[in-house]
Amino acid sequence: MTRTHAVLDSPIGKLTCVAQDGALAGLYMEQQRHLPKFETFGPEEPGNELFARVESQLKEYFAGQRREFDLPITFAGTEFQRRVWTELTEIPYGETISYGELAQRLGNPSASRAVGLANGKNPISVIVPCHRVVGSTGDLTGYGGGIERKRFLLDFERGPVALF
Repeated sequence: MTRTHAVLDSPIGKLTCVAQDGALAGLYMEQQRHLPKFETFGPEEPGNELFARVESQLKEYFAGQRREFDLPITFAGTEFQRRVWTELTEIPYGETISYGELAQRLGNPSASRAVGLANGKNPISVIVPCHRVVGSTGDLTGYGGGIERKRFLLDFERGPVALF
C-alpha cells in the first residue's frame, strides 16, 4: 500500500488529498473531525497526476461546471461504512436525504444512527457527498467539516434563489 498526499486550495479552505495505489483514498478539510494522523498520508507529492485530476474537477465543481466526479476512489473502512459511503455517491447534486432514508436505501431502516456514524467518518469529503445527508426534519445536523461548511456546500449546490 503506497500512500502520498498533496494540499489543495478550495473555497472551503485547504483540502488534504490522499492517494493510495493510484486511487483517491482521502480528501480532508482543515480541522475535520475524525482526521487520521498526518503520518498516515504518506509523503507529499504535489505533481501527482491523480491530484491534478482531483484539483481540476474540484475547480470545475466550485465554478458550477461539474455536478459529478469521475475519479478512481478507494475506501478503507468496515464493510458497512463502505456500503454507506458508496450509497452517498448516488445522492444527486443539489438534493438532500435524511439519515433514515439512507438507512432504508441500504435495506436497514432501523440503522439511521449507524448510518450517521459512518457518514461522519467519510474519508472523501465533497466528492463523496456526505454533506447531502440531513436530519429527518431537514435540519443540518453534524458534519465532520463543520456545519458552516455543510451549509455553504448545500447552498452552493442549490444555486441562486429566485426572489420573485
